[in-house]
Amino acid sequence: MKFGDSLKSKNLIAQKNELFCKTKAYNITVLIHEMFELGIKPDFVSVSVAYIS
Repeated sequence: MKFGDSLKSKNLIAQKNELFCKTKAYNITVLIHEMFELGIKPDFVSVSVAYIS
């Protein structure tokens, strides 16, 4: 796995949080990779303006 196979935390709740963060980080890296691979250019400004309006 890209972010390591082991968890450093000793507490069960901390381990769950660490695993959650590693999963989120992995998903973000895959998303960014696919954006570059497929040539997708997101337009966050227009989406945020439409959401606020």
